[in-house]
Amino acid sequence: MRATKSMGKRKLGEVLRERGQISAQDLADAVSDQPRKLVRLGELLLERELVTKKDLSSALEELTHVPYLDCAAVRPTAAALKAISQAVAERCCALPVELKNQRLTVVMADPQNLSQLNDLSFTSGANIEVRFGFRKEIVSGIAKYYGKTVRDPVELQRESGAAPEPWPGDERRQIEFFSASSRQTTKDAFQEVQAELTNERTPAVRVVSEVIQAAVEQEASDIHIEPQEDETVVRLRVDGVLRDLQRVPRALQNSLASRIKILSDMDIAERRAPQDGRFMVSLRGRQLDVRVSTLPTQYGEKVVMRLLDSQADPPTFAHLGLPEAIERDLLRLLALPQGMLLVTGPTGSGKSTTLYAALNVLRKPSVNIITVEDPVEYVLPGINQVHVNVRAGLTFASCLRSILRQDPNVIMLGEIRDRETAEIAMKAAQTGHLVLSTLHTNDSISAIVRLLDLEIPGYLMAASLAGIMAQRLIRKLCICRTEAAPSAGFRTRLAEMGIVEPVQTEWTPGGCDLCGRTGFRGRVGVYELLVVDEAVRAAIREGCQIKAIRHAAGARGFKLMQEDAFEKVRTGITTMDEVLRIVPLEAVGIATECGSCGRTLGPAFQFCPFCGASRLAESEAPKKGTTTAELIGPGKARR
Repeated sequence: MRATKSMGKRKLGEVLRERGQISAQDLADAVSDQPRKLVRLGELLLERELVTKKDLSSALEELTHVPYLDCAAVRPTAAALKAISQAVAERCCALPVELKNQRLTVVMADPQNLSQLNDLSFTSGANIEVRFGFRKEIVSGIAKYYGKTVRDPVELQRESGAAPEPWPGDERRQIEFFSASSRQTTKDAFQEVQAELTNERTPAVRVVSEVIQAAVEQEASDIHIEPQEDETVVRLRVDGVLRDLQRVPRALQNSLASRIKILSDMDIAERRAPQDGRFMVSLRGRQLDVRVSTLPTQYGEKVVMRLLDSQADPPTFAHLGLPEAIERDLLRLLALPQGMLLVTGPTGSGKSTTLYAALNVLRKPSVNIITVEDPVEYVLPGINQVHVNVRAGLTFASCLRSILRQDPNVIMLGEIRDRETAEIAMKAAQTGHLVLSTLHTNDSISAIVRLLDLEIPGYLMAASLAGIMAQRLIRKLCICRTEAAPSAGFRTRLAEMGIVEPVQTEWTPGGCDLCGRTGFRGRVGVYELLVVDEAVRAAIREGCQIKAIRHAAGARGFKLMQEDAFEKVRTGITTMDEVLRIVPLEAVGIATECGSCGRTLGPAFQFCPFCGASRLAESEAPKKGTTTAELIGPGKARR
């Protein structure tokens, strides 16, 4: 609402004077005070009780030809509130009231602001039917119906005597984009994007900015922009799970994808082939590296953006949720002068974070640490980090060859992908270097099978491997969790999956603003660590049979990651449903007793967690004094 403007150049004061609803002196005083008060004339007149709300609204209706609607007299529908987010409502000072037949009725303080009208239409995907209202009424309505306290910036300015705080939507002015390209055309495009962002001209530019800000606020790792038949869906991956953020009108999909491709130094004319790129974002003092991937789909280009905060504090073992016994063994392995430590698990299981935590333990002035990564996810002072560049011929294998001539003490490889890299890394681990790397396998012992598939001989693995750790990430219950006595169904599921000890409490997710009503906030790892001691080394050297390796590891107390996961269920860190969603489980029968110590074993345990004895049938159990070669049997050794 522009209270000082009118159709036909008439002004609000003139209309009120003509109607005899205000004196000339009162009007003159209000006009002279208006610049200092930083409010519109109509609101100032209403605040001083120089006119009634009825008279003022009638005069404004005559000037703007927009009907007045009292926010206190309406109750917005759920569909209307869902169509406009609170951030947009606050930025435009607009309260959505009703959504019907793709027409959204909105009460606005400035109904003649075309930029805000376009913004509301773009966000909701509907035609806007506008009504005007007074700012205080709209701010109060937003706070009431969105359920959060909203302060009028004018009131804040009056109280503090300083400039008002920016509205949540205006935080896009604090975000800056930086190109990773050296091309002048790309730099010019970035300047144009930043200018449009500041001037609020292009909805697509603002949406990109607001989506990135929302992702940072919710601690998301990825942003998905997915075109569908009728609209484009924006989703965030938070704690490993995708959740909807907003929906964008289908007509703006191409412009949205084009803006992101300009930022990422991609070819905006190429829409038939996948592309990769990156750009940098500076937001509230944080610098984020955004990796972008596009993929042609049936309804347009799907865009995925991975957010990497390379300036974040380096992780530590204290934050990873390692069991005490595994942390103790892991620190002992990291103290070795040479050998290879592998961390295994699927994509997104936290392998790189664990390796960085290990490097954080190892880094000191007397140690030369070199890493080869794709990409560099954390910047650690005091170590040398190399970024893989396949186009320039800088691969894991070629980097590793050069690194060996750089007098390293510790080498970290982001991933072992091929035979050549595996062989060089294994030989480096034998020649006085501590090598850390990752593999994609389901558990720790499966990493040996994976290395065999890469044609790495057993004797080389036996001489090089120091330990293999497998892990997963599971969501932690939020502080809003609830507890109750365990139900019969919960006890049955625990018994089926191997937990036979009494459980006193069943924890379930709640839901609050802190966790986004999901009941979960943050993630913690579940782990298993295979320490390659002499018995395991002999089993690997003599044939790499899984049964023999499991038996040798079980004899020293090797525990599966399932046991660590169940312990976190028992202590209320997570839930059974979350464990079953993430951790691979196999039911192998009913609970039985250990033939060695007599303790009860669940069906998921192949080895007794109390004494380490194998859960083989009595006829199959190895006799005392049986060698690994005798256990494997003639002709079973591979290679």
